[in-house]
Amino acid sequence: MALRNHSTVTKFILMGMSADPHIEALLFVLFLVIYLLTLMGNLTLLLVIRADSHLHTPMYFFLSNLAFLDLCFSSVTVPKLLVDLLSEKKTISVQGCLAQVFFVSITAGTEACLLSVMAYDRYAAICHPLLYAQVMSHELCVRLVLVSWGLTGLNSVVIVLLAVNLDFCEDQIIHHYSCELPSLLPLSCSDISINFDILIFSTLLQGLGTSPSIFFSYACIISSILTISSTTGRSKGFNTCSSHLIAVILYFGSGMIRYLMPTSGSSLDLLFSLQYSVVTPMVNPLIYSLKNKEVKAAVKRTLEKYL
Repeated sequence: MALRNHSTVTKFILMGMSADPHIEALLFVLFLVIYLLTLMGNLTLLLVIRADSHLHTPMYFFLSNLAFLDLCFSSVTVPKLLVDLLSEKKTISVQGCLAQVFFVSITAGTEACLLSVMAYDRYAAICHPLLYAQVMSHELCVRLVLVSWGLTGLNSVVIVLLAVNLDFCEDQIIHHYSCELPSLLPLSCSDISINFDILIFSTLLQGLGTSPSIFFSYACIISSILTISSTTGRSKGFNTCSSHLIAVILYFGSGMIRYLMPTSGSSLDLLFSLQYSVVTPMVNPLIYSLKNKEVKAAVKRTLEKYL
């Protein structure tokens, strides 16, 4: 990343969450606990799925990839946030800021694609149970995950390469706790119309590219479940996909609003970012484990085996 276009500004100041040292101390404890719970929950899910042969199915293959993504996603922003909460000077270099933009983009985009793939997996399991093993082969599952990483990686490279060519002249204050493109673009004294258009296009592409498959999958799932005559069968069907539906609503709701609404520097921007990048990675393991008897049984078996 050449610095010729950033000769005036070499670093940015992150305003963070608060300027009050006492509030910052409380926030540090809060986010440290959240980050540790995120690490513990997702690592536990990863290890249990890997260790227990009963969970070596397409559904849990995707779930283990989601847990890995949540670990990466949370680690992109939260460690820097924790450091800044204890620091008087909350600065980040231009290169570091652009690197954070890239990793936020690739992890957030891949998670959106993966949630869409998981919706298709639930559709295949509930609507075509007899063909499920043939439809969701291991080769297809691996290919879907690799395509998700590849497409969002290419998109992230394009976004960052365009951001590298921006000039940052005077304003170096980011009214946020991390570097996200919606907060970074208003600081540039270059023409950002192309960057802004590509950001909107990218967000709509990822949102509209993944949302229809989720809506279609769940429309077919609900229709299929309602045709089941027994109450137990319907309850089991809804329980199978309810965890994933909760995760989709939490993630897509805050993420789409954050990237499509104009950046105002208000507390709402912070809340939406915290929701999809900090809170969701923490609650995903809880959502998928507390409502899942197979995961709870696998945790019990794993503890009995090793302890």
